[in-house]
Amino acid sequence: MKRLLALLSFFLIVAGAVQVAAQVNPYKDGTPGVTGYRSEVMAEVMVQEDKFSRLAEAIPAEKYTWRPAPDVRSFAEVFLHVAAANFNLYKLVGTPPPAGFDVKGFEKSTTDKAKVMATLKDSFVHARKAITAMPDANLEKSLDWFGGKNTQRGILLFVVRHAAEHLGQSIAYARFAGITPPWTEDMQKKPAEKTEKKEAPKEKQ
Repeated sequence: MKRLLALLSFFLIVAGAVQVAAQVNPYKDGTPGVTGYRSEVMAEVMVQEDKFSRLAEAIPAEKYTWRPAPDVRSFAEVFLHVAAANFNLYKLVGTPPPAGFDVKGFEKSTTDKAKVMATLKDSFVHARKAITAMPDANLEKSLDWFGGKNTQRGILLFVVRHAAEHLGQSIAYARFAGITPPWTEDMQKKPAEKTEKKEAPKEKQ
C-alpha cells in the first residue's frame, strides 16, 4: 500500500507538469465573459474539464469499477466525486446546486460510463456558469471554513486544487490499468510525425 501511495503521489506531481492539449488552451484563446482572478480560475477549470473528459472517454466501460485497492475509490467514484464537488461547492460563492442534487451517496450512484461522462460534463458546465456569475466584488467576502475563515477567492482556489488532486489520482489509476492519457499520446505522436516528414522522399523535379 505504501508503494501504491508513493506512485500515486508521483503521478500527481507529474500531472501538473503535462502540457495543455492543443484542443483547449485558454491561456492563448482567453476566457470569454470573465477577467482578472476569475479568468485565471476559469482557465484552470477549462483545462481540467478537457483532461477529465478525454481521460474518461479513453477508459473502457468495463474498467469503470476498477480500483487499485479495496479501500479506495474506483474510476467511476473518482469522476463522480469530482462532479459532486463541482455541483456542491459553488454554492459557497453564490450558485446553488442543480434541483434534486443530493451529495450523499452521489459518487456511488452509477458505474455506467455514458452516465458518468454526462454527469462529469454537466458538472463542469455548472462550474463555469458559477465562476462567470460571481461578481469580482465578492472575492474578498469572508465565510466560515473548517473551523476558521476563508474568502470566496479562497473557495475558488480550493475547488481548483481539489479537482487537480483527483485528476492526478485518475492519471495514476489509468497508468496502473495500462491506459495512456490521451494528451500524452498526442505528445508522443508529434516526434514520430516530424520523423516521418523528414524521412519522406522528395519528389523528383
